[in-house]
Amino acid sequence: QVQVVESGGGLVQPGGSLRLSCATSGSIFRIYKMGWYRQFPKKERELVAVINRNGSTNYADSVKGRFTISRDNAKNTVYLQMNSLKPEDTAVYYCNADLIPSDYVRRNYWGQGTQVTVSS
Repeated sequence: QVQVVESGGGLVQPGGSLRLSCATSGSIFRIYKMGWYRQFPKKERELVAVINRNGSTNYADSVKGRFTISRDNAKNTVYLQMNSLKPEDTAVYYCNADLIPSDYVRRNYWGQGTQVTVSS
């Protein structure tokens, strides 16, 4: 079985920073793309940032220059450093991993989500 577990969410004041972590564990053959998505109330889940196995990245325009995604392939972990946070960044943040588990069938796996609230 594969598990995707996020951590690091919470309450922060506008202008502050948070660092999200997402650890992937279990019977994994290879991890390809890893990413962060967020969902606002009554809205579709949207892309925040993704990082490929080779380290190439892609960001939503709304977070460029403020958020940085990184990964540690040895630990099967992806991070999201969020700086200069704004109230409109308030959402549930989800981790996604595109990987091949031990049955060699490539799938997408999602974490349970972590709440980020930006408020004074």
